[in-house]
Amino acid sequence: MPNGYDIAEADSLAPGKARTVEVRGRRLTLVNVDGRFHAIDDACPHRGSSLGEGFLDGCVLHCPLHGWGFDVTTGECEVRPDKPVKTYPAVVRDGKVWVELDAA
Repeated sequence: MPNGYDIAEADSLAPGKARTVEVRGRRLTLVNVDGRFHAIDDACPHRGSSLGEGFLDGCVLHCPLHGWGFDVTTGECEVRPDKPVKTYPAVVRDGKVWVELDAA
């Protein structure tokens, strides 16, 4: 993971939960879906609400403000397919969650 950053202890986020993390000046939402971690942009493209405060239903994270649902594995928006969120590769290594950011 060339641009990887250690962002959390894997056991600090239970399955079915999400939270906001900041890495290198970016706000991301870290999500645990059945022990697999996913990272997406934190701001909902509708009104900018923090997706880290939303609720998870399977692999769909719902915005706390208006309920827009985002598939955390792809970033696709259920309500507005033209408004996806960016996803970032996340892996667990030595008990820590690492996320890869763009090279840019």
